[in-house]
Amino acid sequence: MEKRMNTRFLADTTTHVLLIGFSLIILLPILWVLRTSLATDSVAYGLPPQLIFKPILKNYIELFTANNFLHYFRNSISVAVGVTLLGIPIAALGGYAFSRYKIGGKPLQFIVLSTQMLPGIVLILPLFAIYRTIGLVDTMTGIILAYLAFNLPFLVWLLMGFFAGIPHELEESALIDGCTPMSAFFRIIFPISAPGIMSAAVMSFIFAWNEFLFSLILTGAKTSMVPVVLAAMQTHRGVLIGKLSAATIIAILPMIVISFGVQKYLVKGLSFGAIK
Repeated sequence: MEKRMNTRFLADTTTHVLLIGFSLIILLPILWVLRTSLATDSVAYGLPPQLIFKPILKNYIELFTANNFLHYFRNSISVAVGVTLLGIPIAALGGYAFSRYKIGGKPLQFIVLSTQMLPGIVLILPLFAIYRTIGLVDTMTGIILAYLAFNLPFLVWLLMGFFAGIPHELEESALIDGCTPMSAFFRIIFPISAPGIMSAAVMSFIFAWNEFLFSLILTGAKTSMVPVVLAAMQTHRGVLIGKLSAATIIAILPMIVISFGVQKYLVKGLSFGAIK
């Protein structure tokens, strides 16, 4: 018995050590960026690097005063929220139609998925030419529509798996009780699939928040997004490492807030679609 307990203790200790090690590998780069954002330029560029110094908020203050970072942050928030609010209902209806009514069969489903196989660089130049013709370059509406079109195929495929795991009997019972197919979807299926829809909403927000290429080409000085602003912090003097680190910390804050806010739904949703 004692030998078995020692073996189990050793296995548990090894598991915890490995988990702590992998966690540190993930967290240390973020902690180093946080450290750099609170350091002066001499400390940030110093070799060997200093681990103990007096932290300052100069980089954060200059970021919002001299670089107008709050404006670009609001742009990214507006676009990511807009894409998510528009995309989730459309993707939910599309995924439901594919899952329940087999619209177009497998060929149409493959065509929808195949649009995700095209790299963004292939689409951006024709899209820019179209936008310039109809006057959507450097507009929030244009960038939202571009992100929406690029994200929808993935969201549709993601939600198809969630709807496939919901029993057909629920809709049949709703139809017997007098619901139309549309009201059965919104009153029965949509609430039940909330974990999956929440997962898709988080993925949509993250994709829109992190998108760089479309934002770089389709936006201008007024509508630029956070990823473009981060890339622009390389000047003739070199990389503004302090401001860049401060901007990076601020840029990941929405992801942290969303992750903690919907963690329960996210974990449940990501596993829900895999079980039928």
